[in-house]
Amino acid sequence: MTTPAGPAPDGPAPAAGEVAAAPDLMDVVRSGNYVKLLVLASLIGVIVSFVAYAFLKLVALLQTWFFQSVPQELGFHGVPAWWPVPLLVIAGILVSLTLRFLPGTGGHAPAEGFKAGGGPMPVELPGVFFAALATLAFGVVLGPEAPLIAIGSGLGVLAVKLAKRDAPPTTAVVMAAAGSFAAVSTLLGSPIVGAFLLMEASGLGGPMLGIVLVPGLLAAGVGSLIFIGLNSLTGFGTFSLAIPGLPHFAHPNGSMFLWALGLGLIAAVLGTGIRALALFLQPIVRRRMLVLTPVAGLAVAGLAIGFAEATGRGSAFVLFSGQNMMSPLISGAATWGVGALVLLVLCKALAYSVSLSSFRGGPIFPAMFIGAAGGIAAGHLPGLSLVPGVAMGIGAMCTVMLKLPLTSTLLATMLLLSDGLAVMPLVIVAVVVAYVATAWLQRAPAAAPATVPGGAAPPTPKVAAETAP
Repeated sequence: MTTPAGPAPDGPAPAAGEVAAAPDLMDVVRSGNYVKLLVLASLIGVIVSFVAYAFLKLVALLQTWFFQSVPQELGFHGVPAWWPVPLLVIAGILVSLTLRFLPGTGGHAPAEGFKAGGGPMPVELPGVFFAALATLAFGVVLGPEAPLIAIGSGLGVLAVKLAKRDAPPTTAVVMAAAGSFAAVSTLLGSPIVGAFLLMEASGLGGPMLGIVLVPGLLAAGVGSLIFIGLNSLTGFGTFSLAIPGLPHFAHPNGSMFLWALGLGLIAAVLGTGIRALALFLQPIVRRRMLVLTPVAGLAVAGLAIGFAEATGRGSAFVLFSGQNMMSPLISGAATWGVGALVLLVLCKALAYSVSLSSFRGGPIFPAMFIGAAGGIAAGHLPGLSLVPGVAMGIGAMCTVMLKLPLTSTLLATMLLLSDGLAVMPLVIVAVVVAYVATAWLQRAPAAAPATVPGGAAPPTPKVAAETAP
């Protein structure tokens, strides 16, 4: 994430032929403009947390209504096995209509990888909202994190435009990042995890890191406090990813490190296949979006029904992002056979790939769920147990699908509470193996470096001195 250069806040303009010196970053932090920026970041944290809470609450209510209440209101005794079919087809119709007729693209296409920068313009926010709502409420296999990041970023830009129309471009960049921090931190339950995710995904570093990180963390912290307060008022619940009640894990051994190598390689192959199929299907669906997006929803429903009929388990294990089903899956691991777990991984992976190609949502939670299910299956093998299998599976699959090894390691260890530190060395090995193997499997021709007229390298942009409206 880079920003255009800007004039210094005080002092004469440079004479002709002179080059303006880049402002000292500490002078920027000490300036009154930066204090205004922090105040605006706090306000954005409050607004975005309210919006994120309301969005997640709405999705949860709609999911419960569509998949539980409506069948009962129609007179069915229980939920029919075929019930996902009409819901997923309706999801395809609504998403395709949203992408066709509302401004923007409904957020970025998830098959193209996780993106944290370049958020939507404010006019595109309704498209992001409705595409994500139709995707998530009807059980498509994607998560809420990417839409929330986009909505938070767009609201940050909108706040800057409303506060001061002639604000410098740097201000919009910083406030977009602050809005994204607040949105994703409320979902992941930790400002630190949200900061890691966005910094690694956007490539934020160098001088710009300090300028953006402090307002972003402030917005995330304020947003998290608002989220806690809303939970105490409504009783809706928090969004902690931690899995309680896991067996104690003492320390890794040599055989577990060997399994870390194997699980990293398996995750690289599986994740690369998921992305390759999604990228293959994406242009086909786009050419006839209004027809083929509902067909994609029908395929997801068919996979969920097939799994439920074959195993006697609920179709919810294949549908949805996996965020809510991961805890029951892991806590009930002893009741699952290896065959059912392998079938779950295959059906969820195929449904995930089809969803990536056609709908709008985030890739994190389905990747975590698939990794957890694969890790539970591997835990039945000699030399490996449940906790390290789950941790390595989650870390490796997240690495392949997100290409964010640091965030993936943090997510896997945070999920396991007190066992997280003990299992971290294994997670790191699995993550590194998965990361390197994925790079080899997804090799592409290197792009030629950008040049300016005359063949010179493009200039390096400087951080703007004006950072607040």
